[in-house]
Amino acid sequence: MTESQAATDLPSVIIYTDGACRGNPGPGGWGALLSSGRHEKALNGFEDTTTNNRMELMAAIMALRELKKPCRIELWTDSEYLRRGITEWIHGWIKRGWKTAAKQPVKNAELWRELLEETHRHQIEWHWVKGHSGHPGNERADELANQAIDARRSCV
Repeated sequence: MTESQAATDLPSVIIYTDGACRGNPGPGGWGALLSSGRHEKALNGFEDTTTNNRMELMAAIMALRELKKPCRIELWTDSEYLRRGITEWIHGWIKRGWKTAAKQPVKNAELWRELLEETHRHQIEWHWVKGHSGHPGNERADELANQAIDARRSCV
């Protein structure tokens, strides 16, 4: 079996992710919507004190972690930080020992490492979608992220 044949045999999953933060830093939430055929799963989570970028990363990490076996994935995000970080910048960060081109430590390096680890078993196409533009998958992920914040804040 060739590599391209193996790729087409993988289950296909579409993932939409989003992160939200009330204040930056502040209370934050992440949301992810996973869809495969007729199956759909919504995930979200909360952190007391975080940043929007950390929540964007957590959404992708947790969505990928939810998959039980290798998949062919289209992952949609409204975060250029996430998309460009994983497709462009991370290679240089690794070569430079997790330093930026300006020789500064990479922010959220531990989450970037986790995300990289979660990507290894999948074939992923990373896509950017304009946030708050009416795209149903992105809007749902945003809703999930904000629901996580609202649910936690209402209990305090």
